Amino acid sequence: MDAGGKGLVFLLEGALSALRGVEIKQEKSEMQIVETAVELEEFTSEDEIIFAYCTEFFIKNPKGTSDDFLSKIYDKGDSIVCVGNENLIKTHIHTNNPGQILAIAVKYGELSKIKIDNMKEQFRERVKNSKKSQEKKKYGFVSIGMGEGIKKVFTDLNVDVFLSGGQTMNPSTEDILEAAENINADHIIIFPNNGNIILAATQAKEISKKDIHVIPSKSIPQGITALLAFKEENDVEENVKAMTEAVKEVKTGQVTYAVRDTVFNDMEIKKDEIIALSDGDIVSHGISPEDEAIELIKEMVDEDSFLVTLFYGDSVDKKTAEGMKERIEEIAEECDVEIIYGGQPLYYYIISVE
Repeated sequence: MDAGGKGLVFLLEGALSALRGVEIKQEKSEMQIVETAVELEEFTSEDEIIFAYCTEFFIKNPKGTSDDFLSKIYDKGDSIVCVGNENLIKTHIHTNNPGQILAIAVKYGELSKIKIDNMKEQFRERVKNSKKSQEKKKYGFVSIGMGEGIKKVFTDLNVDVFLSGGQTMNPSTEDILEAAENINADHIIIFPNNGNIILAATQAKEISKKDIHVIPSKSIPQGITALLAFKEENDVEENVKAMTEAVKEVKTGQVTYAVRDTVFNDMEIKKDEIIALSDGDIVSHGISPEDEAIELIKEMVDEDSFLVTLFYGDSVDKKTAEGMKERIEEIAEECDVEIIYGGQPLYYYIISVE
């Protein structure tokens, strides 16, 4: 309900109470609103902003009431809000002379938390950003994964939309389609980063009228490696081919825990035991995520390997993760080693070997 509608309700309630002979108790209002505050988004042009400076401040231990102060600034702007008691008056006003307002206010007491914003400048910046976001570009990217650190990696690689999803929470075809449709680009490239999501991404491609391409990345390392193979100057066919080939050049390792008792390749694995997977296959199990990560890297690294990247999850502290660097360098002497916060759930470590 807007302010006018609510006022009408109060008016009718008052009339009904008067007819019934009900005594209406007068209460002192703690808030006076001359005009509902106008949000910047409501303006369609800079010329509509009559009073340019949004001014807010507190008056501590005021020498007068908020009503008295309001009367002094009533005609000096719009969107005025005063909230006050004997200890504090908070004021909000749109005005063209914030200095004049503050000069009046300082006579009532000590000022604090003064905030002045140039709404015309803010409006121009908003229009500029809006135009920039609406400009059509050649390529747009959608990537899927979990973890704030993983998200940052993809964002730094110019991914437009990062959808949350993974082994236990896959985005739907509709989610992927909506993400792709909201990108203003000639070509949209999707990185599922999980074998279970490739089908949904492919279905989104088939439904959409946009030019969508799905890179068959089955893991976070594959998605990152594919993006690194992208070249802005190449045409879409060249890029899709290069990124698809790049997916094959990276090995993925994951360290997690068993959700139930199982037997795999003659290994008896108990529930909650730490397990290490290389490209989806269990290669070892034990009680320490760090020890299993080392065993996994030993399995993954070969004479052609040159880079090992360790993404540590939300259950691993930074000190422990950084302590892994020296251990990895001992078993992968010819490789560069990077330790990156992934923040992913479920997996203690995601390992990329290139």
